[in-house]
Amino acid sequence: MKIVIVEDEPLAGDALEELVLKLRPDYEVLTRIESVEEGIEWFDTHDAPNLIFCDIHLSDGRSFEMWREVKIDCPVIFTTAYNQYAIEAFKVNSVDYLLKPIKEEELQKAIEKYESLHKEALSSEMKNLRNLIENSVLERGYREVKTRFMVKTGQVIKSISTNEVAYFIAEEGVVLLVNFKGNRFVVNYTLDQLEAQLDPQMFFRANRQLVVNIEAVKEVTPYFKGRLYLLLEPAPDGDQVISSGKANAFKEWLDM
Repeated sequence: MKIVIVEDEPLAGDALEELVLKLRPDYEVLTRIESVEEGIEWFDTHDAPNLIFCDIHLSDGRSFEMWREVKIDCPVIFTTAYNQYAIEAFKVNSVDYLLKPIKEEELQKAIEKYESLHKEALSSEMKNLRNLIENSVLERGYREVKTRFMVKTGQVIKSISTNEVAYFIAEEGVVLLVNFKGNRFVVNYTLDQLEAQLDPQMFFRANRQLVVNIEAVKEVTPYFKGRLYLLLEPAPDGDQVISSGKANAFKEWLDM
């Protein structure tokens, strides 16, 4: 059984590949794809695998674009974090949909479902999925928000819920996830990418160095020239200030 994994987070890709091969040692991972552009090129020049495990939000766009650009005639199991309304559409029109972090028992069920489907049923599901993607039905009215992050601490890969994240802060060329216990982990995202993927009711782009969780804001005081000074918990290194241009938007966000 030949499979392809489409996932732009190396740690998440490693974890998924390890779990799939644990459950099905006879499966062969042909390649790992990390971007829409890479996916279009690969599927356009290679024979289709038997099955795709596919994240939706990739580094350069949504994986739906691969289906729009090239003909992909193989079953897909989506692996991402999407809202509940979209989940029903994915479950009906793909082999299955798995929420991250992927649990072994859920992956086992999805693989068993795929293995139990007849060729005709798989063909019908692939056709329905292509139609939905081409007509943008799956994307209309939905916003994808990231619900957790895979981080590495030593040799261990750990899953951290966004509810545990106090803020993301850029320091010395890297972006750190800081949880409410004050633990710090490197993440492979820019703050611009995080701003686009996080729940805007929970997180705010405070300045060029900081994306903050509303629960981490303990005190806000006036600062020079209409700016705002933030007291955060846990406290970061250095002062954190909201510009005068963002001050009103920040106040409105706190009142949501």
